[in-house]
Amino acid sequence: MSVASKPLVVAVSGVKNSGKTALIEAMLPHLTAAGLRVAVIKHDGHTFQPDPPNTDTGRYLQAGALGAAIYDGETTKVIWRQTPDLPGLLELFPQADLILLEGGKHSPWPKLELVRAGNSIQSVCDPATLLALVTDTDLCLQGIPTLSLNDPAEVADFLMKYLERGRST
Repeated sequence: MSVASKPLVVAVSGVKNSGKTALIEAMLPHLTAAGLRVAVIKHDGHTFQPDPPNTDTGRYLQAGALGAAIYDGETTKVIWRQTPDLPGLLELFPQADLILLEGGKHSPWPKLELVRAGNSIQSVCDPATLLALVTDTDLCLQGIPTLSLNDPAEVADFLMKYLERGRST
């Protein structure tokens, strides 16, 4: 599904350990099999080690480089030290049809919110930004579709329909 316009952005949100990574990972094969080009940007609530110190790029960073990049015939990885700029990160994927943001529960982007039994009991996102609630509980929000957390194909299909609606308007 190649498109010339900007990618649609959807946040996959929820409290810590609600299953965001697992859901995205399970949806990606369905989305890519449908011909979508999907990028994922993950928010980390903590600082992270961008590259292990024993790698060349890690050594460059440890020695004080502002940034480092590594590439081969198929993949590129760029690491830079700067204040995060999410709109700028979105610009890195102009060829994508869909960008999934893992996290961003307080962001303005439309979102799928995960509520997982034993982990969370209520929605924490602004209902005005919710596309759907994805849950394995009985929680329902008025006017918000509810999807099964245990059915990533259903959630992927919901996203594909959302993308089609977004492209036709």
